[in-house]
Amino acid sequence: MNKPANHVRTALLRRLATAIGLLLATAATAQSEQTFSFDGTPGKLPKAVVPLSYAIELTPDITSLALPGVETVDIEVRQSTAQLTLNAINTTFAEAAIDDGAQRAEVTTDATAQTATLTFARPLAVGRHKLRIAFTAQINKFGTGLFAVDYPTPTGIKRLISSKLEPADARRIFPCWDEPSFKASFALTVVIPRNLLAVGNMPVAGEALVAGDLKKVTFAPTPKMSSYLFVLTVGELERVTADAGGVTIGVVTTEGKSGQGRFALDSAVKLLGYYNDYFGVKYPLPKLDLIAVPGGFGGAMENWGGITFFESRLLFDPATNAETAKRGIFAIIAHEMAHMWFGDLVTMAWWDNLWLNEGFASWMATKASEQFYPQWQSWLNGYGAKQFAMALDARRTSHPVQQPIADHSEAVTAFDAITYNKGQALIRMLETYLGEQAFRDGIRKYMAAHAYSNSTTADLWQALETSGGKPITGIAASFTEQDGVPLVVAETACDGTAQRLTLRQDRFVIAPANDPPLPAHSWQIPVAVGPAQGKPFDEILLKDNADIPAGACGDAIKVNLGDVGYFRVEYGPKNRAALLSAFPQMQVVDRLNVVTDSWALVQAGRAEAPSYLALLDALDAGDHRAVWDQVISTFATLNRLSRDRSERPVIQAYARARLRPVFDRIGWDGGGSGDDDTALLRASLISTLGDLGDAAIVAEAKRRFAAFRDDPNSLPTVLRDAVTHVAGITADRATYDRLLALARNSTATNERLRYYFAAASARDTELARATLALTLTSELPDTIVTGMINAVASTGQQPQLAWDFVQTNFETLLARQGPNFRDQFVPNFMTNFTDQAHAAELAAFAPSQSTSGGRVMVARSLQAIAISADLAARVLPAADAWIRAHKP
Repeated sequence: MNKPANHVRTALLRRLATAIGLLLATAATAQSEQTFSFDGTPGKLPKAVVPLSYAIELTPDITSLALPGVETVDIEVRQSTAQLTLNAINTTFAEAAIDDGAQRAEVTTDATAQTATLTFARPLAVGRHKLRIAFTAQINKFGTGLFAVDYPTPTGIKRLISSKLEPADARRIFPCWDEPSFKASFALTVVIPRNLLAVGNMPVAGEALVAGDLKKVTFAPTPKMSSYLFVLTVGELERVTADAGGVTIGVVTTEGKSGQGRFALDSAVKLLGYYNDYFGVKYPLPKLDLIAVPGGFGGAMENWGGITFFESRLLFDPATNAETAKRGIFAIIAHEMAHMWFGDLVTMAWWDNLWLNEGFASWMATKASEQFYPQWQSWLNGYGAKQFAMALDARRTSHPVQQPIADHSEAVTAFDAITYNKGQALIRMLETYLGEQAFRDGIRKYMAAHAYSNSTTADLWQALETSGGKPITGIAASFTEQDGVPLVVAETACDGTAQRLTLRQDRFVIAPANDPPLPAHSWQIPVAVGPAQGKPFDEILLKDNADIPAGACGDAIKVNLGDVGYFRVEYGPKNRAALLSAFPQMQVVDRLNVVTDSWALVQAGRAEAPSYLALLDALDAGDHRAVWDQVISTFATLNRLSRDRSERPVIQAYARARLRPVFDRIGWDGGGSGDDDTALLRASLISTLGDLGDAAIVAEAKRRFAAFRDDPNSLPTVLRDAVTHVAGITADRATYDRLLALARNSTATNERLRYYFAAASARDTELARATLALTLTSELPDTIVTGMINAVASTGQQPQLAWDFVQTNFETLLARQGPNFRDQFVPNFMTNFTDQAHAAELAAFAPSQSTSGGRVMVARSLQAIAISADLAARVLPAADAWIRAHKP
């Protein structure tokens, strides 16, 4: 990037200084009006001393991975104390002193608590002080804190460094008060090689050459923010920019890839304008960079002013990406940009309110997709997010959306489908209940009241209730302060020619048959009820039971019209029969709702498998992609559960018989834009039918893959993932080697992942062994190592082989992958099994029980294994018998 002329840079810095002054003044005003209690906020750190601003200088050594630094922290001592405790881990302290060396501190560290305690000879007086710390931290090889990424380029392997700090890993870069309520401003300086580009939260305020081939890059100070939002990326990078109402939007990539950021850049520009209007508070920073990182972590992180993305989630290249990939790219950009307000500008006080960040950002991303790309039908096609949350929420090991969090290891476990997907579903339900305009007015009020500060769930309800003119706290609390999924039991009865509908509440539970019952809950549920083909009756807020008129005798009455409500529905026999008769005439979203609830009732033991299979016979091959995707998901579950069981051939044959007419209708090739639901359904069916052993699909996929080897243009991008997947699961050594060669010869992250994961899916035992051995080398990006191991277990159907490998190489993998491998991956991996013996192995696996977060994950996985075993025992024999009786 060309440097601006000196007079331009001076003017820019002047504007930045003015803007920052206004931001900090606004922050002070907002803090005086905030309703959350800082002293009452949970956390581990004492609140006798708080940071006001950090001035940090880092000198990262990208070769040795050492991270020396010096920081000066303006602090406020609220209560006189001789001890000051802050967070640090894997950090060596060279010096710690207060007020220009007036007192030096003795430093003691606690690796378990991840803290450093500075002890002074004399107590610090109440008031402001300057704390100076010289330290050396480290750059990690796994995607936590500041981490290194080695990535391929046309000229060889290169390295960059980047950061990922949520929930509590700023402490791995510099000593700090690493809890979200300790907001402060951050002024960063880095000393790096002259040929590298550094990107932080704020624009570069100046650069100066220093000794050797180094330069010192100084960034403008940030507004007050939580430490986990700090960002630093350094490497051989390039940046393309666009102006969005005075804010510079940038896409930052490794060299040669900036052109692939055009769709992301255009999306960010339109989203910024949309969000500025929606929130009623303009984006307050002078720039916003979207940073493509080719490894380290698999998602994205909402650092204020510098969002980091795993490269394949941000960049679009028509030579390697299908047009449908734009849906996912837009969605993740929309999610992370929503965080610039909901999470960054206004931050939850503690991790017990994480859902305020993630649930809202998920909802806002789908709302934005509907705004700009209504043809994507994002609510309809994204139905699986709510279904996944409801499946987890029905278990004994669920948790309230607003849950107690003891420490940083438990905070990691909160990033789950309850937090994201249930949170999103609840917000959508509440918006529908209040009305779109009233809901937005409440959000604007909330933003204005808590900007640059922290908040709690109660603050949001207060703002929405004030603006909406409806009582909402009781409704919201019943869904956020207790776990579980409501069940609405609905039945019709005739009174002469008239019909009445009775509704009653229950708790929807998925649990092994021998589990003790879960406690009963009561909810306040907004319920939309009406004719299956019509508009809803008057609004119902179901607090217990209800009895309402419901048209003429025999009318099909649908509960949860539009599928906005977060609850399951169980129909009595009369109304279910009427609904099935009216099934083809329903709106697609209501057909989908009936199908998903029908399968859920089987999982819960409230319905038998034949009732669901009979419903599938009523589906039309031309039904919407969303409906067939749900069916595909259920068949995948039955296929997984029946591994090594006698029922599997019958279930696979039935699934093929139901799905093949759907595929035959759309065929291998079709017209259209390539960005439509037919293209997505085609790819999904190819992958699924391949998994189910459809001989014709497998043969054609292998033929097309062979042609692709000779002519890459012969295979449309929209089919490459599916065809490559089928080639992978059926691979012989030659095909396996070809897949690895394709991965090794590509510098495009999405292509590399496509071929590596296809190779990892090979069902040949020797090829599976080769994949597992590959995960111990330096060839694979660290980001995908755990995914490759899991692919061997799940898609490759070699779970015991993979588990033996994990146990044998646990210490090596842990050192490479970091603590999440122990606390998250191992428990989740064990859900590939459905037997008590492996559940006992997990329960006895000591490393995953070493933290409170690990113990939470082990408990969840043990429950998942027990549920799978129970479902297999109940459903598979019944399904097998029904299929044999009804299908030759």
